[in-house]
Amino acid sequence: MIAILGAGSLGRLWAAKLPAGRVAFVPRPEQSAASLRYRFRPVQGPEIPVQIPWLNSHQSPSLLLVTTKAGDTVAALQSVVPRLPETTPIVLFQNGLGSQQDVAQSWPNRPILAATTTEGANRPKPELTLHAGQGETWIGALTPAGETCLNEAVSRLAETGLCVNATPDILDRLWQKLVINAGINPFTAILNCPNGEILNQPFYQQWIDPLCHEISKLLTASGQPSRSAATLREAIESVACSTAANTSSMRADRLAGRTTEINFINGYLARAGTELGIDTPVNQMLTDQVEQLK
Repeated sequence: MIAILGAGSLGRLWAAKLPAGRVAFVPRPEQSAASLRYRFRPVQGPEIPVQIPWLNSHQSPSLLLVTTKAGDTVAALQSVVPRLPETTPIVLFQNGLGSQQDVAQSWPNRPILAATTTEGANRPKPELTLHAGQGETWIGALTPAGETCLNEAVSRLAETGLCVNATPDILDRLWQKLVINAGINPFTAILNCPNGEILNQPFYQQWIDPLCHEISKLLTASGQPSRSAATLREAIESVACSTAANTSSMRADRLAGRTTEINFINGYLARAGTELGIDTPVNQMLTDQVEQLK
């Protein structure tokens, strides 16, 4: 049994794609229904009904996927981890950086893995989950115990038919996605527009180059492969163009009145700058502006 902690868009995507009868959602304390029902619309093919049970107290999952928001992850796991066998792999699917390290430091002896994915999922209606775009998922170990179960976790998730890969350096992959998120998400939230529309906005054009210069310095200082500011901007704008009609998760959170993950994206970069002695005024400005949105 694979358990999923977090029944948002991404959690529902994995639940719908995993083999029926071998997946369950971890219930919230107040959960009373026997199962979670929703409609799932794949990239291709007809819409299907999905019914996923809630994990009961007698079940012991062999794998736990964590698809909560970054800021909720440690607290959510604190109520779940004590009930898990110490050998159960935990795969983290959070945006940005910071929450993954917090989990690995909290449970250093457990098999903790992190994942980054470009699979697109959203919920235009509470009862409907869309697989908005096919991508790739990369998984790597964060703790020594995680290394021993990496290939098995990848194999289990590949049963979805999605593209799932193992990597010996997940931190590099997480940084790559962090760069893209830092260059797209805050602008879409502040400007309240889809990804592609930021590119022609004066606010974006004013700040994207200095933002990329900050990130370039942080990559080098953090021991990541060096990338020029121009290369970073090119990568950011390539993704913005290829996902032009998409609403970023940060904009979606803003529109829904939810707390955004800015503190684990640009906020993480600003804090890294403080620790490394690198000025990051643009990352701090974007963090402040998103936090002030109503």
